[in-house]
Amino acid sequence: MAILEEPIKEPVNVMNYIGGEWVESKGKYVDIVNPATMKVIGRVPRSTADELNGAVKAAWDAFEEWRRTPPVARARCLFRLKELLEENFEELSRIVVMEHGKIIDEARGEVRRGIENVEVAAGIPSLMMGYNLEDVARGIDEYVIYQPVGVFGVISPFNFPFMVPLWFAPYAVATGNCVIIKPSSEDPISQMKIAELAEEAGFPPGVWNVVNGGREVVNAMLEHPDISGICFVGSTPVAKNVIYKKCGETGKRVIAQAGAKNFILVMPDANLERTIAACMTSFFGNAGQRCLAGANLVVVGEGLSEQEFNNFYDKVVKAFVDSASKIRVGYGLDESVQMGPVRDEEKKKRIIGYIEKGIEEGAKLVLDGRQVKLIGDWPTNCFLNPTVFTEVTPDMTIGREEIFGPVACIMRARTFDEAVDMIHGNPYGNSASIFTQSGKWAREFRYRVLCGNIGINIGIPAPMAFFPFGGMKNSFFGVLHGQGREAIRFFTEAKVVIERWF
Repeated sequence: MAILEEPIKEPVNVMNYIGGEWVESKGKYVDIVNPATMKVIGRVPRSTADELNGAVKAAWDAFEEWRRTPPVARARCLFRLKELLEENFEELSRIVVMEHGKIIDEARGEVRRGIENVEVAAGIPSLMMGYNLEDVARGIDEYVIYQPVGVFGVISPFNFPFMVPLWFAPYAVATGNCVIIKPSSEDPISQMKIAELAEEAGFPPGVWNVVNGGREVVNAMLEHPDISGICFVGSTPVAKNVIYKKCGETGKRVIAQAGAKNFILVMPDANLERTIAACMTSFFGNAGQRCLAGANLVVVGEGLSEQEFNNFYDKVVKAFVDSASKIRVGYGLDESVQMGPVRDEEKKKRIIGYIEKGIEEGAKLVLDGRQVKLIGDWPTNCFLNPTVFTEVTPDMTIGREEIFGPVACIMRARTFDEAVDMIHGNPYGNSASIFTQSGKWAREFRYRVLCGNIGINIGIPAPMAFFPFGGMKNSFFGVLHGQGREAIRFFTEAKVVIERWF
């Protein structure tokens, strides 16, 4: 077995970062397990509500001075943070592999996307500018200024432990707010490392805080009267019934980005070779644990005879299955590996339950990922291989619900309209893509489909940091989204000034 460079040599004792100090939690500690090797790489606390309250106090104590800090000075801290993240890029990427399980190329991409958000937020002197108009009436001027709000909580998911908090935190502190990040307890080490670098970058004590924990910390965040808003990424039931609901009850502003069931349409004129290559990354990248992952591949027979449609469908299925069966699965620090494990044994068990349900409901299992084949001699506890079903219908459980694993469902749609109806019949609206060489179908798709992120010949329509991360229907709850200008607006309050001088 090849010797792989692991930056975590001994188990890490994860601590809270509150008011510029590293604090040992009074809560119970649980193990952090590398899902590829099943080795314990750290311990993380289940912090208490009192510890969260202490972080809120530290953040509020820092807020008044931080909001008075000129935006150009705040931006310098972000520029320095970006430099430090760049200097530690490879180590951070490898930490993500060890704590989450994704392959090294995916981890590098995640770290890069996170850094890009810091880079965009550093443009705050321009991004935070208001607007004005002279002489709204004779001798009277009016203008809008944007001001920070206070303290914000960020509740992060397990699937992108480095990147997702950086969809929000850099914009929060750039606009003059203070932030408290609650990482996923499954993979919190990268957020501890970011906090270390934020301290080195010169953020004053209390501006950037990290409190580890579970439900008790989340509930304390939602209840605390001095937290102005919550940014959340996670499942739809929690986003809708817990986060969004409680923020409404307590008057907090909220970004709640939720689950997905993403459709990818393949039109008869698609470049099949490039389509299949893009689909492999979309469906099986990050082991399918991505809210932009392809879930349902819809082969569309628009303009084809019945026989031609059957031939086209069979051609797509064969190419898809052939490519999926060749994906190399193993430990993500091996550069030759193309897919890593799912995050833990419970998630694997849940995914297998969906596979069994698909068989039970009559879908055809043409590639069975339960038959694990690995590159290297690793424990199989968290590993699955790519799985492909054909003859799936939208009303089947596997065609309707979010699996969040490396399972692809292939469907038929006789016409473009039928395919669009399939998308709209699903309660989610995170992303959808179409592969075609037709400008007409591309425009129709972009114009009509009710999803927040649209891909045209793109398998993973992930917005750049200077664009918002979209979402509609049961994939998003709130008004403004994370990233870019919408994040700036979320973290500020507009103050209108009407002015006359005698």
